[in-house]
Amino acid sequence: MDVKTLQNELDEMGLLVRKLEEWARTQPGKTFFYYGEEDRAYTYRAFNQLANNLAKHFKDRGVQKGDRVSLFLHNPLVTILVMFSLWKVGAVFCPINFLYKGRLLSYQLKDTGPKLLITEKGREPILNQIQEEIGHIPVIIHRPAEADHDFKTENDSLTLDPRFSFSFLDELLDGNHPDPDTELNYWDTANIIYTSGTTGPPKGVVQSFRWLQNYCFYGVKLLHPDDIVYCDLPLYHVGGAFSLVGRAAWRGCTVAVWDRFSASEFWNRIQKSRASYALLLDVMMPWLLQAPAKKDDRHNSLRRVHMQPLPEYHYLFAERFGIDFVNVGYGATEIGYGCAALIDETAKGNGTPEEFRRGFSKEEILAVAARLDMPVIPGHKTIKKGFMGRPCRFHDVSIGGEHDEELGPGEYGQILLRNRVPYVLLNEYFNRPEATAAVLGNLWFHSGDGAYRDEEGFFYFVDRMGGFIRVKGENISSFQIEDTLNTHLKIAVSAALPVKAEKGLEDDILVYIVTAPGEDLSEDELRLWMEKEMPKYMRPRHIRFIEALPQTPTHKVEKYKLKEMFLAERKE
Repeated sequence: MDVKTLQNELDEMGLLVRKLEEWARTQPGKTFFYYGEEDRAYTYRAFNQLANNLAKHFKDRGVQKGDRVSLFLHNPLVTILVMFSLWKVGAVFCPINFLYKGRLLSYQLKDTGPKLLITEKGREPILNQIQEEIGHIPVIIHRPAEADHDFKTENDSLTLDPRFSFSFLDELLDGNHPDPDTELNYWDTANIIYTSGTTGPPKGVVQSFRWLQNYCFYGVKLLHPDDIVYCDLPLYHVGGAFSLVGRAAWRGCTVAVWDRFSASEFWNRIQKSRASYALLLDVMMPWLLQAPAKKDDRHNSLRRVHMQPLPEYHYLFAERFGIDFVNVGYGATEIGYGCAALIDETAKGNGTPEEFRRGFSKEEILAVAARLDMPVIPGHKTIKKGFMGRPCRFHDVSIGGEHDEELGPGEYGQILLRNRVPYVLLNEYFNRPEATAAVLGNLWFHSGDGAYRDEEGFFYFVDRMGGFIRVKGENISSFQIEDTLNTHLKIAVSAALPVKAEKGLEDDILVYIVTAPGEDLSEDELRLWMEKEMPKYMRPRHIRFIEALPQTPTHKVEKYKLKEMFLAERKE
């Protein structure tokens, strides 16, 4: 497909914020955002109106096109409302992991340099702790009403450090303001999303509105307006905010949102919302399968699921719970969506019972996949581990060797991507020109992911070539863990590395600790300290103390030796 045709496809897709405004005009009474935690529904018109009111107040407070605004929020309704309102004035959506605290939080705020910080009641102590490090940032606070599920009486009084200036979000929602007339272009910056760095602090990935188009394109095409998208993922990641909520808004669907995943409540939520599409991360699937099987497990509306990564038991999952199709692919914060495939799980007559189906028929879904040149694989046949499908139409994808030379089928190397249309890759790493130049060397984006392709052009993920550790859907860098641990006064140096998790396909974190000279540190003492300084998912499952870390002559830690020590210990 030629470049002009590709550009036209994305131009016809329009900008996400403009689609919200279009649906508010053309289908004003349709539910856009169903907030399951409060059993509360917002139509496209009502949601767009709230976003307009908030955008007007942001503009009155001096927020202009290109200004960065940080969000330190858990509440998904408020997060998405703020996201759209920022885009309406051309400001940049900069979400922060709501589990961050201390050094992790202050680093990201200092690096972003936001015009405003939007947070929620109860987070004042965390901000007070870092006030001197981040200086003066105007703060807007979401305060839950007494009827809201996240209202807490103990948070009734405001405890924010008086050196912060602040106002309340609910005071900015009144009014009846029209859609702002901000000029927006596909090359304008929409977001800065932070991704873990393997050898240094996290880097802010600058994404354009065209990046959003590319990331959501295949998902939008596969959705039907009658689909209901289920979301329980955190919205500081691209998966929750864009892959689920964003795609639903683009297609004019309803999105049903809960604060977090719950294995015990998952199917009740699907039934209540009548959701037809969901995204399941690694640990979610075994948790759902652990529940005792019931005769009516297939009696639900969920027809299509994106599995990340694809487990070997995908067919068993689909057969038990009545799933028609499983989506697989390869995506990242920097690249958007790079590979895709569809797995047809209905070959033996399984799938969603007819009375629960909504949206496209099976034949229509297959027709959409054919128009997208998206491979369709029979689910009952063996699919090799790491399967990601074939490259999407907006990128050239290659497996590169040590000098970026293209490798042949079956040869292991790094995934390299090159955009076929401007701005579908990251614009840059924010304030990191050297890191940007390095990752884009030889006119390829270097993913840091190891893979191979087969004779049929299918790509297979093998491993992360850098120091990434994958835990509960989070990409964590060993640098982040070590950098935090090394601030402990009794620790001289630490080394973090992944080991195979006891359940699922992801990792557990193992750390080796060298204590400072003359200091005595117990595991219990260290774990108490970590509870205050590190989010739960980042805390090591395995802690070992060692007199000295094994090193090369150039003083590089030989982590493979540490892993060998641990694995030998496991066998004993």
